[in-house]
Amino acid sequence: MNRYMPITGVDNDFHALLIDTEAPLDVLHETADYRIRAVTQLLENLAMREEIHSDAVVLHDFARVLAIPLRDGCDLMDVIGRRLRAQMAP
Repeated sequence: MNRYMPITGVDNDFHALLIDTEAPLDVLHETADYRIRAVTQLLENLAMREEIHSDAVVLHDFARVLAIPLRDGCDLMDVIGRRLRAQMAP
């Protein structure tokens, strides 16, 4: 695994946002947790509302904005999983 891994979802050859795959596991976990919980909290707040008055374009844009930190959190969890599997390998 390369030391610096680009986050997914960026379609170009120059990657400005990278994950340090050698960062301490607790730091990677805390960063993933923060992003995933932020998305979860916003989605839970939406789910609790009786009515949502918005058009499809706004909801589409909102979903795209929430996908970014969720994808980042998943990328971080992927790095954590790889590191843990490497530690358990003989």
